[in-house]
Amino acid sequence: MPALVTPFVRSGKIDLEAHAHNTATMLGRGIKGLLLGGTNGEGHYLEPGEREQLIATARETVPRTFLMAGIAAQSLRMAVSQAGEAAAGGADAVLALPPTEVVRNRHDLVERFYLDLADASALPVFMYSHPKVTGYEIPAETLAAAAGHPNIVGMKDSGGHPVRAAAIIGGTPDGFILYAGASAALALSVAAGAHGAITASTNHLPELVTEVVGRARRSPRSASTPQQSLTEAATAIEAFGIPGTKAAARLAGLKPGLPRRPLLPLKRSQQRAVERAWLKAVADRTPS
Repeated sequence: MPALVTPFVRSGKIDLEAHAHNTATMLGRGIKGLLLGGTNGEGHYLEPGEREQLIATARETVPRTFLMAGIAAQSLRMAVSQAGEAAAGGADAVLALPPTEVVRNRHDLVERFYLDLADASALPVFMYSHPKVTGYEIPAETLAAAAGHPNIVGMKDSGGHPVRAAAIIGGTPDGFILYAGASAALALSVAAGAHGAITASTNHLPELVTEVVGRARRSPRSASTPQQSLTEAATAIEAFGIPGTKAAARLAGLKPGLPRRPLLPLKRSQQRAVERAWLKAVADRTPS
């Protein structure tokens, strides 16, 4: 699944027409599900009501597609409210970052947060560990403890450590669904047992991501070449953060719009760097 970009216009409003185009375009490229309002979708910046708009627009545009909604909240009350928006918009599940601004490294409170959210949410809950963004990696022990809740069904791990992926799978109940979130570690994570991928790179290189996942399922060694191409492209593009992903998504035919401030569009030189990296990945995959 792509961690789909959220298109904003210059005034800062969401461009729902562009969003509908993006969801339909992704479906046309063989994608089976979408993460909306995640980190790459600038979920931290979404205002009350906007999460529901994103999901409802996608549900209307691609009615049979699996929709996951990002939750980025520092309090349980806020998380429950966002989960309610997701349900009202027609989402199938929520993906929740841990609260970190006040309770960072209070593993007991993070565990309680997820258990309480799972109790309150009408939708299944996926946990989300993204240390590059939050400055906090949810310990495997905390994940295992929370995973015993019947409404906590999986997680996305963006730390990029395949060995950790194997430990998470080994410590959680059968049927617990792990998504890999780091493009550079995708093949090894899938080989270790991850169910699939939710990445920024799926916005602009969906066929390459699909190839890496498919090959890694069958034979990790056969995934080495496409994984190298994906790693090189994702590293170069994601060096510019969300604006870099949006620039690459535009090259791939999406309508990513502008980032919401304080994020800024790329400078021309940065756009050229993104274009070079993206074109090289496309050329590497195209048979000669």
